[in-house]
Amino acid sequence: MDVDKSKCSPMMQKYLETKESYSDCILFYRLGDFYEMFFDDAITVSKELELTLTGKDCGLEERAPMCGIPHHAAENYLARLVSKGYKVAICEQLEDPKTTKGIVKRGVIRIVTPGTVVDSNMLEERKNNYIMCIYKSGIYFGISVTDITTGEFYASQIKEVNNFPLLLDEIARFSPSEIIINTMMEKSSEELSKIKERFENVYISKVKDEYFKEDYEGLQNRFQIINQKQKSIKNLDELPLMVCSANALTMYLNETQMTSLEHINKIEIYTVSRYMALDINARRNLEVIERMRDKSKKGTLLWVLDKTSTSMGGRLLRRWLNDPLVDEKEINRRLDSVDELKYNLMLRGEIIESLKKVYDIERLAGKMAYGNGTPRDMITLKNSLMNLPEVKRILLNSNSELLKYIYNNIDELQDIYELIEKSIVDDPPMVTKDGGYIKLGFDEEIDKLKLATTDGKSWLMKLEMEEKEKTGIKSLKVGFNKVFGYYIEVTNTYKSQVPDRYIRKQTLTNGERYITEELKNIENQILGAEEKVIKLELEAFNLIRKEIAVNVQRLQITAEMISMLDVLTSFAQVAEDMDYCKPEITNDDIIDIREGRHPVIEKMLPHGSFVSNDTYLDGDKNRLSIITGPNMAGKSTYMRQTALITLMAQVR
Repeated sequence: MDVDKSKCSPMMQKYLETKESYSDCILFYRLGDFYEMFFDDAITVSKELELTLTGKDCGLEERAPMCGIPHHAAENYLARLVSKGYKVAICEQLEDPKTTKGIVKRGVIRIVTPGTVVDSNMLEERKNNYIMCIYKSGIYFGISVTDITTGEFYASQIKEVNNFPLLLDEIARFSPSEIIINTMMEKSSEELSKIKERFENVYISKVKDEYFKEDYEGLQNRFQIINQKQKSIKNLDELPLMVCSANALTMYLNETQMTSLEHINKIEIYTVSRYMALDINARRNLEVIERMRDKSKKGTLLWVLDKTSTSMGGRLLRRWLNDPLVDEKEINRRLDSVDELKYNLMLRGEIIESLKKVYDIERLAGKMAYGNGTPRDMITLKNSLMNLPEVKRILLNSNSELLKYIYNNIDELQDIYELIEKSIVDDPPMVTKDGGYIKLGFDEEIDKLKLATTDGKSWLMKLEMEEKEKTGIKSLKVGFNKVFGYYIEVTNTYKSQVPDRYIRKQTLTNGERYITEELKNIENQILGAEEKVIKLELEAFNLIRKEIAVNVQRLQITAEMISMLDVLTSFAQVAEDMDYCKPEITNDDIIDIREGRHPVIEKMLPHGSFVSNDTYLDGDKNRLSIITGPNMAGKSTYMRQTALITLMAQVR
């Protein structure tokens, strides 16, 4: 909507200036207790969220279309807009309106996009929310992917014969909610249309080409760059496309989040050849993660194998199913640990019980580093860390290589546990604005002010009793409201007994409210102390949060170990429940399955009713099997079960 800014009111001129800088976003503009939207944004939001469209006088001949939402309920509306594919810029008041003359200074503090959502209410606990960057150069691609809630960051480049099909496979592997691209990718209309056709719900946008820099040094200074074997990489000269993509994604996150993302501290470089080649059609037809028909989890391989106890484990299981291994040694490390957990019932049972008490350390660590962790998040983190020594004790006598590795790499993090234990009350409020979450004994100055507040309220009770005795007014009471502060209330029946030292403050239907000099002094002391306590508690809380954020890598490593243990235990539990055996993995070209069953269909049928089948394939005379039979005889089931059993063997 074209608007003559010069004719607008000063406030609306400021709004329009901000909107010009964020023209591709819906602008949530903070005015008092509401976020307001104007002009086209207001029309869009009122339509999408079914809200009332009103108007505001702004100096123009016609009132500006306006739509508002309460700031305390903004996350719900934000989630709905983002889920519909909109970007939202949040413009906050940067000054206290009470102490500011004229127009309050405002500024955008964050841009929320489908791939940069951090609010837990807007995320699936057991699913990563990835954002992907695709850099196209000629016929080749650089890709990078991150989940800002967990800190994972992966990068690769595709320089093969069938580049674009491999790119589609990688998009299917990560299933990002948002993709950012460069100009060349945007101009490849045929390829872009295929991506949009295959991935209908992904949000795609172009970012500035200057973001795609071959800045090797900057990337290495910002991140630890590691390869699949967890070894640091110092020479990135052979990966220019990957470097351009990773730099662009980093720049985009800095531009939209406007805060330090210290929990995103390493980039794992991977190659497609490390994993079993599953193209986009195989993933869809095998229904590994979601059903073709309704995108649901039930009826998938994930549904069969997911007995994880934690959200972290649930997300890792998804990644493992998307990335079946091809390295014989790595596969056997997993299989040996699952074998031990399957047959050591006591070990498995103790692990499952202990993991039920561990919450999402991975995303909680991300919240602390991101700066949006709450006191309740800290208590949740503390309760999780409290159980780590028990988890480690249980693993002490494990025998398999991978379980020993997990044991050695679990950091009990008791210093962080003790910091939260001594600083945050056990049942803190939801938000920090009113204080009440720092424990007594943690900060001497806060303790003194809290004592002054408590003493002040005791004085008020004492004052009420004294005034009743002095005046003889038995119904006299001392009260408080936010408009007038503390007051003495007397009903009309006793008005004649009110002493001259009482100063009338407010007239009510049934009585009068008064103040006295003594009451005013006590009020100043109480309210002054309360304001200082709230300020000091927030300062203390921010320092505690920063201290936890400094240790984010320790938290992430432990979260990774707990996730791995959770998935391995889940595999062992399913193996026992469904009577699965340990596969023998070799490097020859033979698939030899005895009495194989389709894992999903078997679970849906009564126990023991699925008819098992053998399969034998090799690279010589048995490269091909011809399967015949009438409709509904089970031909597709047999083919899929062979693929799923092979996939399961290389995942677990």
